[in-house]
Amino acid sequence: MTTETDSLSNWTDLAYSSRHMVFEHCAEAIALLNPYADRFGDLNVAACKLLGYPRQELLTLPVSKLFGHQLADLIVFTQAVLDKGQGWTEELSCNCKTGERIELEISATTLQIRGEQQLILVLRELSQQKYHRDQAHTERTMRGGLIEWRNILNLFQESERDNQLLLSSVGDGIYSINSDGLATFVNPAGARMLGWEPQDMIGKNIHRIHHHSHADGSHYPVEDCPIYKAVRDGVVHEGRQEVFWRRDGSVFPVEFTSTPVISDGRIAGAVVVFRDITERRNTENQLQSALAELNILKQRLEEQNAYLQEEIHIEHNFREIVGQSDPILKIIKQIDVVAPTDASVLINGESGTGKELIARAIHQASRRSASPLIRVNCAAIPTELFESEFFGHIRGAFTGAVRDRVGRFELADGGTLFLDEIGEIPLELQSKLLRVLQEGQFERVGEERTRKVDVRIIAATNRDLRQEVTAKRFREDLYFRLNVFPIQSPALRDRPMDIPQLAAHFLKQTSQRLNMPGRRLRNSDIERLQHYSWPGNIRELQNVIERALITSHGADLNMDLPDEPKRSQSVIPPLSPSSIMTDAQLRDLERSNMQAALKASNGKLFGKGGAAELLGIKPTTLASRLKRLDIELEGGA
Repeated sequence: MTTETDSLSNWTDLAYSSRHMVFEHCAEAIALLNPYADRFGDLNVAACKLLGYPRQELLTLPVSKLFGHQLADLIVFTQAVLDKGQGWTEELSCNCKTGERIELEISATTLQIRGEQQLILVLRELSQQKYHRDQAHTERTMRGGLIEWRNILNLFQESERDNQLLLSSVGDGIYSINSDGLATFVNPAGARMLGWEPQDMIGKNIHRIHHHSHADGSHYPVEDCPIYKAVRDGVVHEGRQEVFWRRDGSVFPVEFTSTPVISDGRIAGAVVVFRDITERRNTENQLQSALAELNILKQRLEEQNAYLQEEIHIEHNFREIVGQSDPILKIIKQIDVVAPTDASVLINGESGTGKELIARAIHQASRRSASPLIRVNCAAIPTELFESEFFGHIRGAFTGAVRDRVGRFELADGGTLFLDEIGEIPLELQSKLLRVLQEGQFERVGEERTRKVDVRIIAATNRDLRQEVTAKRFREDLYFRLNVFPIQSPALRDRPMDIPQLAAHFLKQTSQRLNMPGRRLRNSDIERLQHYSWPGNIRELQNVIERALITSHGADLNMDLPDEPKRSQSVIPPLSPSSIMTDAQLRDLERSNMQAALKASNGKLFGKGGAAELLGIKPTTLASRLKRLDIELEGGA
């Protein structure tokens, strides 16, 4: 009797030892966690190896110490697993004994042990390099140990209950195959994922059950199956972009590892660990969708930024106020005075005089220069869209509002809003603009939420707003709100001494843009520019210079001024009907006029800008008259 009892005890111990060896030497790191006691109940060799601690030390060490830097995240994760029965995360990292912190991927399921709910954790290190080291270590371990896998089905059936529950409760699918590729063990999680009962899979060809097709639906030959390759070559194989088939004919994405089992120096089979990564794929797809949406938003912001940059730069594109005339020096002094303040500025002046440039100079010299300068051309906005342009709108606020839109006031928050052609704002909307200027508050179109902004206002107009107020076309209170610091932008005809400098600036700038170097301005060109009235102001001057560059055929510019009076007409004084001149007086007048033409053309007789052209006569006629009037050219020409 004693002999039989000892024999039975030895067999039980052997079964327990063999069963425990399966758990101990599984390729995956597995740990039993008691979340209420903050302790590990058990860990296999791979888990101890991964965490870098001896088993006994890990069993006494609080789990919170390993995850202390992410304790809140650990609590949230464990609570979610306790509520749902399973879970997965790759957001946690663990402190190893060496002080190194490793990023982990953790899948977990719940397990009742002696009436107490605990967690089964499968741990994987995210580092690919560490993964390959663990993979090589696993291969060596499997080659040197695990001699009992040939009889794995019997060992599973006879092993101790707690270890059976431990392996059966792991959330990942686990099964073993023999050297012929027939299933010898399937855990409940694996059978459940595949839609089978474990006993219905035992003894069957696993590849034909669930791995007979690629992800694209094409046939997967058994000789190419990574699961079976482990049985043939004794090397650990893995699958990343694979699908498994369920019993009902549906498929799901998986990742798996097939580890060979070596017994008595030969390959006895393989252990396969797999997991359903549908949730991860969905998360990745959601992430990709979110990233795509972010890219769309980024692109939209970049477009808005490009638009804003285009709005900020004035149309003639020069970066400094050019000129040394008294009106320009006065404006520079005014900018120095008002820029450091937040006072509203009203810039008056004709179109094309550079009001935008003055606004930009004020912004750049202010404390708001790091924030945007937003320009609104009030004359270009349809009446029905004024509120949307200024204050923005929400999706569905009106027909065509397919998305939320940020208004110009929000874009300029913290910076400067330049209201060009302020006199064009409809009278009925001026009260809403006044409210924003006074209170810094507004609502988007279709939205009840009140928003606050901190914006400095610079306005510009080519109208006489005082007359507009008198005519009841502009609110008096809005006018006084804007006209805190008025600046007059002078017309170009009032600053002729600046024309040479402006013309040279535009010539250099436009020559570079059009790649037309070597052009020059002559004294006659400057004189003509200074005598022109410039109804279009600086903008017209820029256009004239660009047109002259385009039409020129050499170094000299082909200057064409619209509606320019003929010089020959301007130099002849009008005669009263009663005045009569003698022949000598006529000859002196003709001589003076001829000499004036020669001086204006710098002695050039013929060609573009020559004296003949200025006098409106043929070159041969000019030559004969010079000879007749006995006029000698400088240098004897």
